[in-house]
Amino acid sequence: MKELNMKKTYKILYTLALLVLPFMAQAQFDGEFIKPRNGKFLLQNATIVTVTNGTIENGSVLIENGKIVRVGTNVPAGDAEVLDCSGHYIYPGMFDGGSRLGLVEVNSLAETQDFAEIGSVSPNMQALVAVNPNSIAIPVTRVSGVTTTLAVPSGGLFPGTAALINLNGYTPDQMYAGFKGVVMNFPSSARRSTWDRRSDEDIKKEADTAQKTLNEIWERASNYHKLKSAGAELQFYPEMDQLAKVISGELPLLVEVNAASDIEAAIDWIKSKEVKAILTGVAEGWRVAEKIAEANLPVVVGPMLSIPTRQSDRFDAAYSNPGKMAKAGVKVVIRTNDAENTRNLPFNAGFAAAYGMGKEEALKSVTIYAAEVFGVADKLGSIEEGKDATLFVSTGDPFETKTQIRHVFIDGYRVPMSNRHIKLYQEFLERSPGLEKN
Repeated sequence: MKELNMKKTYKILYTLALLVLPFMAQAQFDGEFIKPRNGKFLLQNATIVTVTNGTIENGSVLIENGKIVRVGTNVPAGDAEVLDCSGHYIYPGMFDGGSRLGLVEVNSLAETQDFAEIGSVSPNMQALVAVNPNSIAIPVTRVSGVTTTLAVPSGGLFPGTAALINLNGYTPDQMYAGFKGVVMNFPSSARRSTWDRRSDEDIKKEADTAQKTLNEIWERASNYHKLKSAGAELQFYPEMDQLAKVISGELPLLVEVNAASDIEAAIDWIKSKEVKAILTGVAEGWRVAEKIAEANLPVVVGPMLSIPTRQSDRFDAAYSNPGKMAKAGVKVVIRTNDAENTRNLPFNAGFAAAYGMGKEEALKSVTIYAAEVFGVADKLGSIEEGKDATLFVSTGDPFETKTQIRHVFIDGYRVPMSNRHIKLYQEFLERSPGLEKN
């Protein structure tokens, strides 16, 4: 994830090629605009789902200078551009609590992947630096109402620092949404898959070794932090310097853990280290939901669209996992843990809603709860005056597959409702029969 590397160069060149070709065939979408534009907008006559302050019927939202200026009924338009949203709904933009969107373009092409570094301990590597603002998958995602995602690196024990991004901007810094967290893959004592043929003894031995390594690294980071805080002159050690920010409370720790026994061990470890932490993955969180709630740890769970972790589990174990944790008092955020299919976040939330979480709680898990867990609830996560104008207009419930997204705003920018998928669909829907043979 260094600023200058060959992967980044290849990724940019490949993306530019994909971007240019469709625009040569079609330079405009539906006679409207082809790039995000700022301005003053009034969205009127809609049902506004504020998330935090109920639902407003036949309401309006006034957007100016990137902010939500007014929310209510009978809002005067003034000099604003008016968008009639009769029969439609306004929702806050949805968060994906963890994905590789922007970090990979083509999963089968190594040159377009920039989500992992060599080595097991690289917490100083910044996912934000590696984000490709021109990724083809970003417009595909945001026209589904997903406006904000957490770009998460992957790899060894400490693969890097994740960053929250809004899906609009020409540079990673423009996209940055105000949250970073160091990722840690907690040592696993579970089998990697049904094909894992290791003996129980080997599994335990590897888990114990990994736990010992983790504790040694943490002790080293703690000593580095103590010496630095005391004013000692230290040779710059970027890995330890980044972990020291977690120890001091400057950055939270995103602890990836899935098996029930590992979740319990992670909770004990977090408590002993007194760090601010967020549990991620948490595939078997439902088995220890009360312990997670007691520890007062938020979770980022997903994907929902997956199979059970154990053959003996019910078919709906993954679907019902968020609901069971929510009912135990855990604050739940949903993720896809994907890249090009981050667009399916609404359907992951829809499954959670249908299998015990309920629609209202599921909506909060991808809006205001996510904003609270990532520390940006003062700007995002609900339709409120003074917050950033990051929202979308839909024909109905965004968790329903039949629902169409009509308008998307990110930081007050109205983004074009177009992407490569839509352009290809339009081109081949209206294609000519081809050249006639003599």
